[in-house]
Amino acid sequence: MSYVQFSSRSIFSLVMILLLSGFKCGNTSTTVSLAPPPAEFNLITEKQFNELFPERNPFYTYAAFIKSVKELSAIKVKVTRRSTYIYQFMRTDKRTNKTTMVRQDPDWNETWATEKPDTTYTIDYGAFCTEADAETNKRELAAFFANIAHETRHGRNGTYTDGLMLTKEGDTTQNYYNASDEYPPVKSKKYYGRGPMQLSYNGNYGYASDLIFGDDKVLLNDPDLVERDAVVAFKAAIYFWMTPQKPKPSAHDVMIGKWRPQAHDTAGKRAAGFGMTINIVNGALECGKGDGLPNMQDRIGFYQHFLKQLGVSDPNCACSCGGMKAY
Repeated sequence: MSYVQFSSRSIFSLVMILLLSGFKCGNTSTTVSLAPPPAEFNLITEKQFNELFPERNPFYTYAAFIKSVKELSAIKVKVTRRSTYIYQFMRTDKRTNKTTMVRQDPDWNETWATEKPDTTYTIDYGAFCTEADAETNKRELAAFFANIAHETRHGRNGTYTDGLMLTKEGDTTQNYYNASDEYPPVKSKKYYGRGPMQLSYNGNYGYASDLIFGDDKVLLNDPDLVERDAVVAFKAAIYFWMTPQKPKPSAHDVMIGKWRPQAHDTAGKRAAGFGMTINIVNGALECGKGDGLPNMQDRIGFYQHFLKQLGVSDPNCACSCGGMKAY
């Protein structure tokens, strides 16, 4: 009787081939299906990035930005809200198709919480500046860059060259604590503004950490990570941009035309456009105060400058939030 002898390496290779091809044995089947890797982000080159932020802090590199986009694009999160404030987060890593529940509030299964229909939406971070046509995607990128440029500027008015200069806010003596059952502050830690979008308050650090890392303790225990690791800093900014936080929509949905104003929005003169992103980012301080507010105008100036640099336009831009009701 003849036979074929396999090495241990050959046996391992054969097993992997059978698994990946959906090998069936009897009435059982095993299929390993891995999602394709995230697509390359090619809206902007390193040369263009450096030209948009010529005075940037060396901390903020093109490589860090691209890495943050690519890594975060592998994550999507299904958010379910019960009643008005009871949440469950199901986080999926698209590279492995593994889904993990990273948050379920204690009252999730209480009768009173289940009486009303759930509200569910999915945040796919791979949609950042990729979900629409090329021109719309570039407008979204210009809007994102305009807001982070203003949040981190430290230079001369009107030059639009001084974005991404600050890694944290100027006054770090403020603690920015909020009472939170889900994301309580850690003793001795401070949650002042850090990174391109100046992430602030323990609630935002915990929420961002749940969605970015699948573990709220990462940033609650070490908020300095946002100013120590540029990839994490950019991820925190993209998280903020892509994540709706009721009653606010996401800035992403606004810029790609996915958000539609409801009756209460129309009554508050909220309209889709760049101005609405200002309302989302810092509306309490910059919106509903007329069109002459310097900070709001600076964001608009950055947006128009970046549009030109990226070779697109926004002729129907609702750029101002001066007449909008703030959140």
